[in-house]
Amino acid sequence: MYVWGRLLKVAATVGSRGPYVPGGESRLSFRCLPTDIDPNLHLNNARYLMLADLGRMDIFLRSGLLGLVRRRNWAPMMGGVQSVFVREIRLWKRFEVISSIETWSGTQVIGRHRFVLDNGETAALVMTTAGVYDRDARRFVEIDEVIAALGVKARQRAPNEAERIFMQSHAGLRTLAKGD
Repeated sequence: MYVWGRLLKVAATVGSRGPYVPGGESRLSFRCLPTDIDPNLHLNNARYLMLADLGRMDIFLRSGLLGLVRRRNWAPMMGGVQSVFVREIRLWKRFEVISSIETWSGTQVIGRHRFVLDNGETAALVMTTAGVYDRDARRFVEIDEVIAALGVKARQRAPNEAERIFMQSHAGLRTLAKGD
């Protein structure tokens, strides 16, 4: 079940975090609750993706994207996700989810969500690819157009090696899925 209370808290406190611009970070603090765990008493793998959703929602709200997509009949859509778990987040432990828009190319955005323990160590990393779909035109919108519509002065940077590998892996898996 989606954790609506956490979403409401993110929405209610969005003003305290200031505006988001590409290159910035969304930092959300959480505690691993009994509803988050699996039989190993640590954060369930599916919960990581739900918490990454909250990081994206924070970015959507703080950047003005949520209002923009509603006005233009656009829809943010996930294209793919890859996650790696390197340390567990045990029951009752505090952690942060640090989310960011890393870069974009054409109609695709690369996002990153880093799960950080109190001691600063990374527990997990989630990479995403997403886009903004124009329902009326039945096409994905160029991200430069989205950035301009938000009134933000931001430029994409070249993807780093890890991001290139992620995008290649995503494209290969997408091809495989479409072939079935």
